[in-house]
Amino acid sequence: MLVHEIVKRGREQDIALVNQGRRITYKDFAIAVDNARNKIYQLGVRQGDRVAIFSRNSAEFVYAYLAIASLGAICVPINFQLSSREIVYILKNAGVEHVYTYQPLNLEDDKLNVTQHDIKSIAQADSSIPKAPKLTDDFSDTNPCVIIYTSGTTGNPKGAVLSHRNLIRNAQQMRNMACTRECKVLGILPMYHCFSWTCSLLYPLYCGAAVVILSSFTPKETIKVIHDEKITDMYVVPSICSILTRMATAEDMASLRLVVSGGTTLPLKIANDFINKFGVEICEGYGLSESSPFVTMNPYGKPKVGSAGPIIPDIEARFIDSEGNDVEKGKEGELIIKGDNVMLGYWNMPEATKEAIDKDGWLHTGDIARIDEDGYVYIVNRLKDLIISMGENIYPREVEEVIYQFPGIKDAAVVAVEDKLRGQAGACFYSVQDGETVDVRKLKQYMQRNLALYKIPREFHQIEELPRTSTGKISKLKIIENYINTAS
Repeated sequence: MLVHEIVKRGREQDIALVNQGRRITYKDFAIAVDNARNKIYQLGVRQGDRVAIFSRNSAEFVYAYLAIASLGAICVPINFQLSSREIVYILKNAGVEHVYTYQPLNLEDDKLNVTQHDIKSIAQADSSIPKAPKLTDDFSDTNPCVIIYTSGTTGNPKGAVLSHRNLIRNAQQMRNMACTRECKVLGILPMYHCFSWTCSLLYPLYCGAAVVILSSFTPKETIKVIHDEKITDMYVVPSICSILTRMATAEDMASLRLVVSGGTTLPLKIANDFINKFGVEICEGYGLSESSPFVTMNPYGKPKVGSAGPIIPDIEARFIDSEGNDVEKGKEGELIIKGDNVMLGYWNMPEATKEAIDKDGWLHTGDIARIDEDGYVYIVNRLKDLIISMGENIYPREVEEVIYQFPGIKDAAVVAVEDKLRGQAGACFYSVQDGETVDVRKLKQYMQRNLALYKIPREFHQIEELPRTSTGKISKLKIIENYINTAS
């Protein structure tokens, strides 16, 4: 199955998309994608060409993406919060000549040959435009569909190339979430992000369900939409769970049957507070752009709080030590995976591809994890987040979990700093709940009661708000850039 064929999964009369007061049936959805396809073909876009989308969430984003895919071209969704320099890099790296955008981009670069198009009018019918031809018979689901640019800790982003098969298989692998055509799924996370696209769009559309699209997360509007539209399923990041717990009532959330948290590890306190207030369990999952993205997910009705859930169906997984040997069950090791959801590679980066995917086809996630006797996976930390102090390994996630339990803490992040004696030490950056105060001396005493002494951060810094990425994750990179590098 090809990605754009998702429009055929629902019954023609059923609602596929709800956006800005519009209720779009599967029949009208298919017509809109076809209109967009004809327009893009008229621009000269052909199989293998790269076409970018720079837009907030909208039905038009979906039309553009599927229309590009239907021509055998490759979609390049771009984070709308990037700077002009970062956008130009992606456009150049991917060789993009056409970009669909909701606002004109300032792309001052003499060597950049890019034409911008208004995405808002992409699906409008135009009888003067001829119908684009069908894909050739030799086009298969192994062809590239999208390039997802993933930010690293250093250097320029890498473009993870995902095929039609990668995306469709990952949507199919989510079958344990029990979505049906009666479900209403909230599309709140930015669609340029793989988590949002696969889980909030492809999976529900594959099931013939309806997707209610919001352009961005604003608490009051989101709560109102969940209540008024009777949202049943939503895929979010931990910060959204925390905000909804503070601002929504149990009545507001009464229609929810499924909440999936991803993007970053869900702190136990945030999970427990949400569950206790709304009576809806959170099914935490784990993934990465290179795997389309999901690798593990707590199944609907059988979540285990604190875990990332079992490996989802049809994925092989191993947990290995630094020598590449399998570790015992329950022991920590790097999680590596193999399956139809694993990317084709990084765009024009063969060496980086070889580093990520070994000769036997295993994708090295760079994440430390363990699996319990029931098959539930626990993500310990990123390998590169590991703090080594006096020869001892410190995993920031473990330390952060303790900090979150201390009264008054709103958000917390622990990062590595240089230490002349120990090599590295931890630095804790935290924010405080409104109206609360945190006594650092008492916080340290609390941590000393709950952690080995060598795991206690050397430094504690209270800041008003922890910086976040565009998908709501706490950005340790920004903390390092803004608070540590500037002080050194």
